[in-house]
Amino acid sequence: MENENSQVAISVNHLTKIYKLYDRNRDRLKEALHLGKNINFREHYALNDVSLEVNTGETVGIIGTNGSGKSTILKIITGVLNPSGGEVKINGRISALLELGAGFNMEFTGIENIYLNGTMIGFSEEEIDEKLNDILEFADIGDFVYQKVKTYSSGMFVRLAFAVAINIDPEILIVDEALSVGDVFFQNKCYRKFEDFKKQGKTILFVSHDLSSISKYCDRVILLEKGRKIGEGGPKEIIDMYKKVLVGQLDKQSDTGKSGKISTGSKWKDRMQLNPDKDEYGSGLAEFEDYCAYDKTGEITNTIIKGEEFTVKVKVRFFETIQDPILAVSFKNRQGTEITGTNTMFEKLNTGMPGPGDVMEATFTQNMSLQGGEYLVSLGCVGYREGEFTVYHRLYDVFNLTVISSKDTTGFYDMDSVVTVTLKDRQEEA
Repeated sequence: MENENSQVAISVNHLTKIYKLYDRNRDRLKEALHLGKNINFREHYALNDVSLEVNTGETVGIIGTNGSGKSTILKIITGVLNPSGGEVKINGRISALLELGAGFNMEFTGIENIYLNGTMIGFSEEEIDEKLNDILEFADIGDFVYQKVKTYSSGMFVRLAFAVAINIDPEILIVDEALSVGDVFFQNKCYRKFEDFKKQGKTILFVSHDLSSISKYCDRVILLEKGRKIGEGGPKEIIDMYKKVLVGQLDKQSDTGKSGKISTGSKWKDRMQLNPDKDEYGSGLAEFEDYCAYDKTGEITNTIIKGEEFTVKVKVRFFETIQDPILAVSFKNRQGTEITGTNTMFEKLNTGMPGPGDVMEATFTQNMSLQGGEYLVSLGCVGYREGEFTVYHRLYDVFNLTVISSKDTTGFYDMDSVVTVTLKDRQEEA
């Protein structure tokens, strides 16, 4: 059904999606067969009275924690799921990048799947013929396109699936995390196509955990939490709100104070997302009692804006007298490669001789120069005891940091270069 207002591409009104959760499989069977009245189930609201509009030519992002309803709302908008209540109105031709390759037949060749998917979307064979070269050029998998899809690597599979979905020239593009497929070069190609869509004035609605992309591409952002819309506005405003959701500080005025800034009234680490699989060991002579990261406003968070100042803060309790303990912090990427780090010895700080029961606090403050992405933070308290190097307490990969960036360069970190370009005409050169 089309929306009467041509300026509104997508209109979602009071959308609700309810799933029934059964404690026992036999209750599910009774419900399916309409047997009996005493059937035990709980209602789970994947979406609860959500309304939103996306204007023609606008790029809108949807963010939220896992289970917040992001993918559910996209599936209802694209007709994959039926709502339990409310309505959706669409004005324009939609292309959806939800589950890449979901309609592929593994026994068909790549070419056969292109025509199969194009037909399912609603194109004639002649229209697919016109788009075939663009699809093949974008996928760039060579003669494999004539082989059965079941012989493809996972990389080739997603390249072809994305190429089919992105090259049908829609008026409205719906994307669910699909821009993270393939290798870095293919991702770059996908983002260029995404930017082309924006320049052409296409309407784009997309879900992503990549806050850098949300910040860079979106005109407006919607925040979902536990099936409800809890925020809507500009990217920076809503990303800041999301950061509070991640650490359970939204609308809280506990011992952190109204601003949510770091204080001494509770454990800092309780307001961080921690890694349940951290690697921990040591002699037991000292212990990291507390730790966190906080941004330039003093708010405890796992999310840092690239280019802004941030701090890692630690609190160590000592159980014996230790001379010159070395406190360290380091950063790894998701692949486990250590990118950077420092410690009190490198920084030429004298940490003295803490004794039993003493507590030492240390702050590591720096500008965030790492590229946008996910990083893991490790902490260490080490030193030399009776001439032997000793690990008093080490916490590997204890928490993550998400770096939000609107501009990434090559490599692990940004050199923060100042670049100038001057165009000289032929007469000046002569």
